[in-house]
Amino acid sequence: MRHRRLHRSLFLQLMAAVMAGILVGHLWPSLGSDLRPVGDGFVRLIKMIIAPLIFCVIVTGIAAVGDVKTVGRIGVKAILYFEFITTFALVFGLAVANVVRPGDGLDIDPATLSTDALDSKTMNGSLPSTSEFLLHTIPESAVDAFARNQLLQVLVFAVFTGVAMATLGRERTPVLFNVVDQFQKVIFKMMGWIMRLAPLGAFGAMAFIIGQYGLNTLATYAKLIAACYTAAVMFTLILAVIARLYAGVSIWKFLRYAREEFLLALGTASTESVLPRIMGKLVDAGCSRAATGLVVPTGYSFNLDGATIYLSICTLFLAQAFGVDLSLGQQLLAVGVLMLTSKGMAGVPGSSFLALSATAAAIGAFPAAGVALLLGADRLMDSMRVFVNLLGNCVATFVVAKSEGQLDREKYAAAMSRTAGGGPVLAPRSRRG
Repeated sequence: MRHRRLHRSLFLQLMAAVMAGILVGHLWPSLGSDLRPVGDGFVRLIKMIIAPLIFCVIVTGIAAVGDVKTVGRIGVKAILYFEFITTFALVFGLAVANVVRPGDGLDIDPATLSTDALDSKTMNGSLPSTSEFLLHTIPESAVDAFARNQLLQVLVFAVFTGVAMATLGRERTPVLFNVVDQFQKVIFKMMGWIMRLAPLGAFGAMAFIIGQYGLNTLATYAKLIAACYTAAVMFTLILAVIARLYAGVSIWKFLRYAREEFLLALGTASTESVLPRIMGKLVDAGCSRAATGLVVPTGYSFNLDGATIYLSICTLFLAQAFGVDLSLGQQLLAVGVLMLTSKGMAGVPGSSFLALSATAAAIGAFPAAGVALLLGADRLMDSMRVFVNLLGNCVATFVVAKSEGQLDREKYAAAMSRTAGGGPVLAPRSRRG
């Protein structure tokens, strides 16, 4: 019986798939590169259900709460927390880079740089301005938001729908509430089918990453990679302290409980691939549907802790590679620029390169073309960014839920006591938020 449970463990299947992907990518790089559609196909299947899932979770969560002021407070607290923690992440990354100095000794000649590969990576695009980004969150039509899978626009429409239903009262919109609730169950069923393909998706994605970029890149960018991953470990400890001291939550227990989701995110190098499942684990761990539905999707654009740490470290890496010592004023300017540019990164091709290019242009201390130096190492940073981004949004959900008195301690204790980690995923137990 135990052998059968191990055989069916998604965590062990994902572990085996990731290791097999690394092996195939290393031994047969050409084959590994050709396996990209396997990983991309799985992520596309997940993306297919994300928009309707977010809509259903937010609408039912807000309607169940029934208090518009509470919903407003959740949103404001989430944004304030995001701004605080991402600013701290930027400063923290700069501190690590100043100590480790990953770019020292490279002595790059600007004349040797070519931006052709960088232009291809970013598709010659640009990051939206703050006003453009905020305006873009408002959908021109609800249908367009769903059709183009614009998650922030779907979230905005879902919030308006949920608030309207809460204002009218569920007794006046019982049919609509039941339709959304039942459709949510259909999405859950589809998600269960798709998750059976998770090991295959992780295998394809990992084989492509290793086959395309190779393990040799680790040696070339060893100091930069070490700095980023060391910063990620230290920042994880900080998040653990925040979760424990404020929300009374053990991140280590939660990581064990949600280990399948975190491993899948690492294997596919995508947090979107686990968005439905991680929301389910947070709800099952005691966070209300309203808090989870509002915080997690919003955090995917506003709370990219791992990405901001990476950007700040890479800014100093590039300056050091060109033999430039940035002054305190220039570093603070870099923080200010990255605070703005990092908010518009989600969904933009090559967004990290665009953000770094904008920072280089603002500082003027090293050529923006130097960002091309990171092309070889960028993909190897995905694991760090994905893990910290995902964990940061989980901690944010616990913090906001606790601040609103919407963290169910009994559900949390029950969830953490499960060793299998395969509890129900957003399965509606009751009609209360």
